Amino acid sequence: MTVELVGGRAVIIAGRLARIARLRDEPFERLDDPVGFLDTLKRANVRADLFTFSQEIAERAPRYALPLEWDRLSVLTVTTYEHWWTRQINDKTRNMVRKARRRGVEVRAVALDDDLVRAIGSIYDERVLIQGTRNRHRGKSLDAMRRTLGTFGERSDFLGAYHGDELIGFLKLVRGRSVASVMSILARTGHRDKAPTNALLNHAVAMCAERGIPYLHYGAWSRRRLGEFKRHHAFERVDVPRYFVPLNRKGEWMLALALHRRLRERLPEDWLVRLAGLRDRWNAIRFRAP
Repeated sequence: MTVELVGGRAVIIAGRLARIARLRDEPFERLDDPVGFLDTLKRANVRADLFTFSQEIAERAPRYALPLEWDRLSVLTVTTYEHWWTRQINDKTRNMVRKARRRGVEVRAVALDDDLVRAIGSIYDERVLIQGTRNRHRGKSLDAMRRTLGTFGERSDFLGAYHGDELIGFLKLVRGRSVASVMSILARTGHRDKAPTNALLNHAVAMCAERGIPYLHYGAWSRRRLGEFKRHHAFERVDVPRYFVPLNRKGEWMLALALHRRLRERLPEDWLVRLAGLRDRWNAIRFRAP
């Protein structure tokens, strides 16, 4: 895997059989002119066979006459907070938000200062695994954590869930043209009984509604554990075009034979759910996580 700067954009190039280039910071960064950027990429002579990019979440009909597949994303359509609260979520989810309030959880917008960076770092340090995979932020220094959290600074909002003076959870939102994306959300393991993540998402929806942001994006669509949490908060599957453009003859063959797709992208979803469960158990043993 390599990263190159092309036309002022960081491009990551990864893959073994087919080397595929994409914007490093998707989905938090999109191309205004993908076709023009493609010309820039070709002139840069990057060592890649294919270039891939996706459309904005609000643009679901294909715009370009290029080979495409579909990204399956978890998206909440936001109109008003009242509509979400009364029509889109169920009683169980509403009760979890109420539970957080009853147990003294307060959610508020916070600035990214050193105190917040330290508090978030301590939350990461509690976990060996996150969603079944090794926690790559555990043990980071203050400077490294500040750099991690400081990406997209001018377009980011941080929400903190507090119990008294203690930060027990946080959420980072990155704003785009018509969408806000959940980049990070995490809570302290010892405060799960206070439903801080439910409270954080509740506040994020209210923020989007207040600012007139019509879509809240929360990663890829999945039926696994986190998928249930998303569905309970009214996130739905949205299919967005993803384009694959050959950069050379090898890329043309890779695309024609569908060899650009990773093995896990070829498997039925039922298989992926089972394999993810096995991976989680193996990683728990391997890294001695509870």
